[in-house]
Amino acid sequence: MIKIYLCGKAYDNDIAHIVKMFYHGVDLEIFEESNFDYEINSSILSLYVGLKTHKTVITAVLGSGEKLSREEDIGYQSDPSLHYKNFIKRMLYDILSRATGKTLPWGILTGIRPTKLVFQMIEEGKSESEIYSYMKDEYLCSEEKIATSIDIASRELKLLNNIDYKNGYSLYIGIPFCPSTCLYCSFTSYSIEKFSNYVDDYLKALEKEIIFGATIYPNKKLTCVYLGGGTPTTLTAKQLDWLLALVKKHYDFTYVKEFCVEAGRPDSITKDKLLVLKKWGVNRISINPQSMQEKTLDIIGRRHTVDGIKEAFYLARETGHDNINMDIIIGLPGESLEDVEDTLKQIKELDPDSLTVHTLALKRAARLNIEKENYIDLKPTDVNMMYELTSRYAKENGYLPYYLYRQKNMADNLENVGYARYNKEGIYNILIMEEQQTILALGAGGLSKYVSHDPHYIAREDNGKSVLDYISRINHLIEKKRKFFQENNA
Repeated sequence: MIKIYLCGKAYDNDIAHIVKMFYHGVDLEIFEESNFDYEINSSILSLYVGLKTHKTVITAVLGSGEKLSREEDIGYQSDPSLHYKNFIKRMLYDILSRATGKTLPWGILTGIRPTKLVFQMIEEGKSESEIYSYMKDEYLCSEEKIATSIDIASRELKLLNNIDYKNGYSLYIGIPFCPSTCLYCSFTSYSIEKFSNYVDDYLKALEKEIIFGATIYPNKKLTCVYLGGGTPTTLTAKQLDWLLALVKKHYDFTYVKEFCVEAGRPDSITKDKLLVLKKWGVNRISINPQSMQEKTLDIIGRRHTVDGIKEAFYLARETGHDNINMDIIIGLPGESLEDVEDTLKQIKELDPDSLTVHTLALKRAARLNIEKENYIDLKPTDVNMMYELTSRYAKENGYLPYYLYRQKNMADNLENVGYARYNKEGIYNILIMEEQQTILALGAGGLSKYVSHDPHYIAREDNGKSVLDYISRINHLIEKKRKFFQENNA
């Protein structure tokens, strides 16, 4: 247990995130307390952040009784401006780095897309040296991670320069059903077995929103269409055919660069479904093993087998799909470096067009977090080495990194990276992660984003996650969306 005492709680989330990066998986307690008793101790760490004669002070008392302290002249500010927030985080980073002997590759960067920052600086005409200085001084990022960010952001900008992304929009359609719910999952996902009686009602509600959505941007070019979830291929071939026909009927695909369906779970894929996707012009799909280790698939609740993954992949190739992404996750319960090495070896035999490498992030809603006591003996080892292994594999097999994002509570303070062969990049992934284009999101779990470039701001409208609420409140949600886009100059 770690106890954190704060003089005011303006920065409690930021402070908690920094602490969790150094002490991954340890429980925290946060108290609002102006007076700190240096004798207070916990099994690991007691931490105080506050004021002392108009100075900001951070004091850490380790479980051993050792005390580390730092004071700076900038006084506590209740207004959490970026400058002062980062100042506090840098002070805290220094204290915790001394306490643990660790440094973090991304420094104090939490809750921010690193490449989004770099992307904006490149657009503003900043030089590489200016970007290096800013990312190192402001966020304490390592040179390696800064170089990676610059490389990926430059590639993203080059890809997007061929698209009128600022004046267009993309469409997301959520299908929140899966064959089963994975141990690590916190997405909007409902077991098709338990919710099968609601699928038809869900599709009827979705039909209303799809037809309404087509009226929002009659004069804007549609850039990408992405069906996610959940697992869209959990629907039957007949339901998929109906849905894709509906979308094609109401939206102009003349300028669409990418039509992607998250086929995701191999146990949801059939030849009929793959043929339906080809029939309606889907030009990118994702088949996601997460691991090619049978023992891991059993632990994380994936009902398919390794052989099932291979069968689904070859079936997709046989039915004409020539742009297939595969996802894997490093840091899964019980996995070793040798397991990841074997997973990559088996994926090499399949030879997908792109590979997305996720680092496990423990979200509050995931069963792996809620039931973590059950998996305490299955903690992964060598996650940093796993990351290096996947990076080397991508380079050696002709994949280039083209997008990157981070999440809170990621193993070893790492990141997720999308790798792709030339001309096989996922354009929607770049647009959504760098928040460079307006996204019209339909369905349960859909989060619409209105992106204004001049002046720059982003507004969001959430459909909510509940399937039952979506069905019963669809007319209300449509009116909310209508008002949202009217207010944001749609």
